[in-house]
Amino acid sequence: MIRENIFGSLILLFAIVFTPLYSLHAQDTELRVGTAVPPDVNAIYDRGLQWLVKNQTEKGNWSGGQQGPGVTGMAVMAFLASGEDPNFGKYSGNIRKAVRSMIRGQNESTGYFGNSMYHHGFAMLGMSEVYGVLDDDTVWQGDSNSSGRRTIAESLELAVRAAITSQKSNQWNAWRYSPTSTDADTSVAGAVLMGLLAARNAGVKIPNDSIDKALEYFRKMTNKRGGVGYSGVGGGSKNLQAIAMLVYAIGRRKNLEEYKAVASQVTTGLEQQNHYPYYNRYYTAQALFQGDFSAWQKWNLRTIRLLKEQQNDDGSFNSNMGVAYGTSMSMLALALNYRFLPIYER
Repeated sequence: MIRENIFGSLILLFAIVFTPLYSLHAQDTELRVGTAVPPDVNAIYDRGLQWLVKNQTEKGNWSGGQQGPGVTGMAVMAFLASGEDPNFGKYSGNIRKAVRSMIRGQNESTGYFGNSMYHHGFAMLGMSEVYGVLDDDTVWQGDSNSSGRRTIAESLELAVRAAITSQKSNQWNAWRYSPTSTDADTSVAGAVLMGLLAARNAGVKIPNDSIDKALEYFRKMTNKRGGVGYSGVGGGSKNLQAIAMLVYAIGRRKNLEEYKAVASQVTTGLEQQNHYPYYNRYYTAQALFQGDFSAWQKWNLRTIRLLKEQQNDDGSFNSNMGVAYGTSMSMLALALNYRFLPIYER
């Protein structure tokens, strides 16, 4: 299926008009706007979107298993990631309902999205990606309930403030499950930091000091061999290495020896089994795309085949964290084939 939408047209127009002809080599073009999306990706993605549509609640979220603003944020990203127009496209109503659900679930005084800082990080990431592409005038269109209304910009700025306030009270300058936690771990910290990096990318003012301190926390948790600890130095898992590789890359720290060591670890043993496969594929896709495009291409082909086999007839993916989580994370693991989300820019 060929997707035609304003986002794809604008990106392609920008690439053609503003890029000097001598730099339009095949791989460079591939990195900017992608090549033809594999048919299997389109098929998996379309079926996944249909499941999300059919199972969205009237409130705009998804129930069953792990649920909350973070899962809703992932679903919003899944809708946006293939280039669907959030204002006039066939899924625009679903996107608006999901955004309203996140905003109404946010604490209006603290900006905390709730459930845990995991959820806060992913909700902040989802809100960052929808900011600037969804017209605020349409967010509350058709909604008769006037309570809890605010703009996407107001919601995102509140979420950023909550994350930074939490960081300032944390002895590691990072995050853990609660916004008042004084300890930290690299899994939660990665989710929140990616939310902040996405917000900065969207144009929200983020203190450099906040980003620098969070990246320094990751550097301290990484040993010389590329091991990334969960709440202590080194060791850890492939998941944590993928998270660290990604935040180093998006945070512009590819010059660090820690980044190079972690990248070396991530690109080896990609076929190993993982106890958290959905989480692992989500972060590995982005880490490889940002750091080793050739490795991502090979990994991507294997992942497409795997997810094609695992997808249920109704378009969903089962996971221990719930079907909405499994479905959204699986789709986002393939979303780099489209290259539409700003956070996926290389």
